[in-house]
Amino acid sequence: MARKPGFAGAEHGVQDLDAARVLMWLPENCRSAGAARAPTVVGLEQFTGMFETFEHTAWRLETRGRYQADERSTAYQRFLTGQRQRAGPGPEEPWFAGRRKQTALGKRFERVRVVDDPPTLGQLYLLDAAHRNALAGEDVRNLWRADAEWLRLPGEDFWLFDSRVLAVLRFDEADRLTEVEIVTEPRVVLRACQARDAAWHHAVPFDEFGALVRHPR
Repeated sequence: MARKPGFAGAEHGVQDLDAARVLMWLPENCRSAGAARAPTVVGLEQFTGMFETFEHTAWRLETRGRYQADERSTAYQRFLTGQRQRAGPGPEEPWFAGRRKQTALGKRFERVRVVDDPPTLGQLYLLDAAHRNALAGEDVRNLWRADAEWLRLPGEDFWLFDSRVLAVLRFDEADRLTEVEIVTEPRVVLRACQARDAAWHHAVPFDEFGALVRHPR
């Protein structure tokens, strides 16, 4: 699929491109010598509770081409039949209600979704469904994988809460979420903040990105 050129070049006025790159990190590689310790793994209930107890920002990087949890949803099955998802989630849905409650308090939910060229079916589904996130109060943007790799963004999914707590999401070979590792070590969290800032700066709002995917140049 032809695509719009990436951010590198005169279009973005970047002169010293290397200075904008972010070092790739993994929690096990960023810990300082002598600071190694067993990872803190939390259960789903505790992880879900973090979306109510954070103070101001919850930021997500999505890097995968497929999420099995999406494929089990009725919305995904409708998407496979060609139905555009223009109906928002019902206000009674726990996820929707939770997001609306937190954003009403002034908290922010933001995501950057990395997209392959051409996009996978799972990525097209998420692009089509992004307006549901927006209706719940989230700000969703997209970034081509080639650009994410050029920036040396991490290849793992994570949530970053309040720029202080990193939740790394672990998936198995079947694309199922298996565990969540919580990291608070400043050196590792700083790398995640750097990745967030670079990804957010270069990512494109989902509606603009969707038009580009549907009508490539």
